[in-house]
Amino acid sequence: MITFEQLGLNAEVLSAIQSIGYEKPTSIQEKAIPHLLNNTNDLIAFAQTGTGKTAAFGLPLVQLVDHSITNTQALILCPTRELCIQIANDLEAFSKNIPSLHVLPVYGGASIEPQIRALKKGAQIVVGTPGRTNDLINKRKLDITNINYLVLDEADEMLTMGFKDELDAILSTTPYEKQTLLFSATMPSEIVSITKNYMNNPDRIEAGKMNQGADTVEHIYYQAHARDRYLVLKRIADINPNIYGIIFCRTRMETKEVANKLMHDGYNADALHGDLSQAQRDEVMGRFRSKHLQLLVATDVAARGLDVDNLSHVINYNLPDEPEVYIHRSGRTGRAGRKGISIAIIHGREISKIKTIEKKSNKTFERKDIPNGEEICQVQLYSLIEKLQQVQVDDHQIEPYMPEIHTKLASLTRDDLVKRLVSVEFNRFLSYYKNSPDLNLKEGKGNRDEKGERGPKRRERSNEDFERFHINVGSKHNLAPARLIGLINEALDSSKPQIGKIEVLRQFSFFEIEKTYAKELSEKLNTMHFGEVAVKVEVSKGGPREQERDERPRSKKSSGRRDGRGTRNESADWNFKPKKGRGGSGRRGKGRRR
Repeated sequence: MITFEQLGLNAEVLSAIQSIGYEKPTSIQEKAIPHLLNNTNDLIAFAQTGTGKTAAFGLPLVQLVDHSITNTQALILCPTRELCIQIANDLEAFSKNIPSLHVLPVYGGASIEPQIRALKKGAQIVVGTPGRTNDLINKRKLDITNINYLVLDEADEMLTMGFKDELDAILSTTPYEKQTLLFSATMPSEIVSITKNYMNNPDRIEAGKMNQGADTVEHIYYQAHARDRYLVLKRIADINPNIYGIIFCRTRMETKEVANKLMHDGYNADALHGDLSQAQRDEVMGRFRSKHLQLLVATDVAARGLDVDNLSHVINYNLPDEPEVYIHRSGRTGRAGRKGISIAIIHGREISKIKTIEKKSNKTFERKDIPNGEEICQVQLYSLIEKLQQVQVDDHQIEPYMPEIHTKLASLTRDDLVKRLVSVEFNRFLSYYKNSPDLNLKEGKGNRDEKGERGPKRRERSNEDFERFHINVGSKHNLAPARLIGLINEALDSSKPQIGKIEVLRQFSFFEIEKTYAKELSEKLNTMHFGEVAVKVEVSKGGPREQERDERPRSKKSSGRRDGRGTRNESADWNFKPKKGRGGSGRRGKGRRR
């Protein structure tokens, strides 16, 4: 077994990490620390969330920078304020025995003036978010023209959050001779571009396979009607009384709604989303880290930088559009060798997403039955008994009341007493789950079976929860699936409805929407415009090919061949990412509310 002493760290650093409680290096630390201490080559390191990346680059940096001068020698860029503060705190802990070393976090959402004053005093290592770092460089308050080390931590997340321009601006300011260290869990094309433009023949190391989830995480999915999604979530929470996890939602509005419902129903939950002030966000995150909250409902963006080591569950209330995002989510549990569970709640049309994630992550999902009322009541009963066993009794305080208690309970047998005691806490579960329905989506109800085979009849493919609509705009009007979703959200002033399959053709399009919202959406959309076109929607009575044939222009030039030969390619299932150049702009998320 490799030890930290064998990696080449000096006595001051070793003493600091020993006091922190580090015992042995993780895989990424074992590979990265000697590399950084012993050579100056650029480095690309692939490692999942929670594998100890901060120590992998932070421990060698603390040892390598020159403590005798106060100039900025190392810049660490990361995607969020929370991660920025966390990295800075970790580096301060690593350097506790080196008083002349100063680490400074710089980030948005806080006054820039104290950060400028701190920079004037000097900091050998600066940890920053791209936006604030770029601002300080433009104001000529942060000089990085002579840095020796540049670290890009969670580089893929910074690009996902839209910081490419800031990163390009910052990287172009740094000296050519520096050592650049890029840490990422995935390798999107934008990162490939950064490695080509700003790195010099980098070495590569991997801790686990790129784009693959942690081996300590169990992947489960429950399949139900879209309308029952929240009921399934409650059953997941009830069947796991000691759950400590994050529930990921697609939009901030959905995050608020789910969190409010959970709190109203008596669950120990709260929300984390972009509408919170920084003070509110810090308060929620503080309560969650201290385990005063069991469930945190969050969007992907809001949860970035939230680093908690002992989460028991990650719950995907909605699956993300990208498999890589699911991998990031699931990597928040199962850390430091602990077991974790990642759960997806899906409706009938999302089984293809599960297959895509399995292929991308090289992990296998297990379909499980949604817990029924009897199972939940049994688990809750035994959990209550365990709590009673663990209650600490203060004999001194309770003893004066015991004679009166004995008098009042004298008529009860031991069994009667136990039953009544348990019922005080347990009756609400018995009442709630009495005659509770089976929420599992049956095979043949708008979905494929577990083997991915289609049902015997084509009509069984239509999900009973959805209404299919025809809309009179298509790719010739610059419509794309993402823009159609934005139009639907705008019409309903909400992102609550589940959207099924979307097919963007040239002259017109089709989409599916939960039946609950069909009437309202139809009324609203028929009063709106898309560009210069007055929108007209109606319930679809035929397939796309039949209606396309009716509307196809007939001319000599088009005689004998099908017009709109790109029609099949412009069709898009919302389960998949629309491809650029097809169905309008092809940009994901454009016009879509989050």
